[in-house]
Amino acid sequence: MAGSKSVAIELPRLAIETIEIPIEGDSPLIVHAFSKKAREAMLAKQTKKASAGRAAKNPWMDFCESLYWLDGMPDEPTEADVEKGRFGFPSVAFKSAMVTACTSIGGITKVAARQAFHVEGEYVELTGPAPAMREDVARVGMGTADLRYRGEFDPWSAVLTVKFNANVMSAAQVVNLCQTAGFAVGVGDWRPERDGVYGRFHVATEVKS
Repeated sequence: MAGSKSVAIELPRLAIETIEIPIEGDSPLIVHAFSKKAREAMLAKQTKKASAGRAAKNPWMDFCESLYWLDGMPDEPTEADVEKGRFGFPSVAFKSAMVTACTSIGGITKVAARQAFHVEGEYVELTGPAPAMREDVARVGMGTADLRYRGEFDPWSAVLTVKFNANVMSAAQVVNLCQTAGFAVGVGDWRPERDGVYGRFHVATEVKS
């Protein structure tokens, strides 16, 4: 544009730091990934396709599809596949738990915390023995019960890679949020946030920066 001037803008530098927070489970972690069958049923409903009726329950496949396979789930998974598989849990679940934990401690609001840090990656890898299949009775409304088959990790541990803005939060505050989240909020199904006791964890002793 004629007559326009270039204006130098100096942006304040973000003090982004990264720490690794090792965590250890204090109660079993129940996972419940959104299955292919559930996605297909949702798509059929949204596109108004005719329903083929309710398929027979397959406990083994329900269990396998509840897991977050880091290397992809085989078409027909076997017990050996589960034994040697690598599994994870959504990173955003840990961030959400830490943000919720702000209500238990002072010094930072949930809005500020949500903007101040991120748990890196789509999934956090879980370490420990292979998951076991658990069977639970779930209430689905109008007094109807259904059997649910999900994966359970016990014991379990993980390492959270957290990037944070040191202008807003200190490393000590980030770690404290994680510790509080593990006790008061938890992750996965039937966690303390949902009146359960599963998915609790604590911060291990060594935090790496």
